[in-house]
Amino acid sequence: MGLVALTWHNFLRKCHPQKIRSLHTLKADHQLDQILLSPPLASLDEPDIWTPKSFCQNIPEVYKRFNEENAVVLDGKFISMEIKSKIADEVRRMKRCRGKVPGLAVILVGERRESQIYVRNKVMACEEVGIKSMVTELSTDCAEAEVHNAVMQYNMDPSIHGVLVQLPLPQHLDEAKVLDAVCLEKDVDGFHPLNMGNLAITGREPLFTPCTPKGCIELLLRAGVEITGKKAVVIGRSNIVGLPTSLLLQRHHATVTVVHAFTENSKQVTCEADIVVSAAGLPNLVRGDWIKPGAVVIDVGTTPVEARSKL
Repeated sequence: MGLVALTWHNFLRKCHPQKIRSLHTLKADHQLDQILLSPPLASLDEPDIWTPKSFCQNIPEVYKRFNEENAVVLDGKFISMEIKSKIADEVRRMKRCRGKVPGLAVILVGERRESQIYVRNKVMACEEVGIKSMVTELSTDCAEAEVHNAVMQYNMDPSIHGVLVQLPLPQHLDEAKVLDAVCLEKDVDGFHPLNMGNLAITGREPLFTPCTPKGCIELLLRAGVEITGKKAVVIGRSNIVGLPTSLLLQRHHATVTVVHAFTENSKQVTCEADIVVSAAGLPNLVRGDWIKPGAVVIDVGTTPVEARSKL
């Protein structure tokens, strides 16, 4: 991983000196807006607000029995251990040959429980494989300039090869501006528009692919799940997981449907899927009767759920 980052870092500076950061989305032409009825795409954006339904609160026993008796668990932990072992070997080889190890920096804003868990897991993973890690924690009400300064500091640090801004950010911060400040060759989250664009275009290869979607595909491949030609449903369309997962599945030649908060008959759509990736951030959304026999289901993310007190 570090070798790839260093190689791309040097290549980009030679081939695209100072121009790589000057690419911006063109503003809409006002005259064109007056001629066409189609509004700017950004004006169509609506936040996905998933509302828990009453039927989601209690899991029928019949679905519990179905899952327990028939489900085969994809062992992600074992696969993760295999991958980490190979990365650790590569890091040791890099240290021996170059006297350096990869460096990862994480910027955490606020005290969201889920974000703290994710960051802690990233730090632990780095420690396991010998990667240097640094974490900058900022308060929930910090100014955008503070976040920007933290990003720029890591951009300039030669010992840091990857920069992650833990999402989501507090609402008063402009997420797009913050992510755009991350140096392209250190955007290991793969959220830069150029990385996302290359992910979507056939024949292109992003410098980095978003890690959670890539992990989903890796899990499917290592478990021997056939993706090509299969019907896949991705529940959720966030820029972090849902969107890049759907793009990756398409690149692997699946027929992909995205279910979101405005989708009608979500259950019926999901019932037809051979592969289901749930990334809506809502616990108990997908029920047993949403899944057809033989389908593969990946539940993305961690949602803290308070345990019910026993009476």
